[in-house]
Amino acid sequence: MGGIIEIVSIGIIAAIFVLLLQEKQPTIAFLIILLTVLYLFIYLIQYVQEILQLVTYLGEQANIHHFYIKTILQIIGISYIAEIGSNIVKDAGLESIALKIELIGKVFIIILAIPIFKSLIETIINLFPIS
Repeated sequence: MGGIIEIVSIGIIAAIFVLLLQEKQPTIAFLIILLTVLYLFIYLIQYVQEILQLVTYLGEQANIHHFYIKTILQIIGISYIAEIGSNIVKDAGLESIALKIELIGKVFIIILAIPIFKSLIETIINLFPIS
C-alpha cells in the first residue's frame, strides 16, 4: 500500500507545481509533467516485469503457444506506450501529433495481430472445410 501512496503523492505534488507554473513558466511546467511521467513509468516497470512473468508462466501451464502470449503482451505494451506518449504530447498542446501517435500505435497493433488472425482463419477453415 505504501507504493500507491508514494505515487499519488508525487502526482499531486507535480500537479500543484504545474498549476502554479503553467501561466508564467509553461516550459518548466511541461518539463515537470515529462519528468513525473518518466519517474512513474520507471517505477511501474518493476511491477510490469512481475506481471509478464506470471502471464508467461500461466500461458505455459495452459499449453498456449509462446508466440501468442508474446504477441498479446507486445500488443498490450504498444497500446500503453502509445497512450502515454500521446498524453504527454497532448499536455504540450499538440493534439494533432498526439492523434498521429495513437494512429501509428493502432497500425502497429494490427501488424502484430495479423499472424493471429491468419491462424484463426486457418483453424476455422480446417474445422469447416469448404466443399
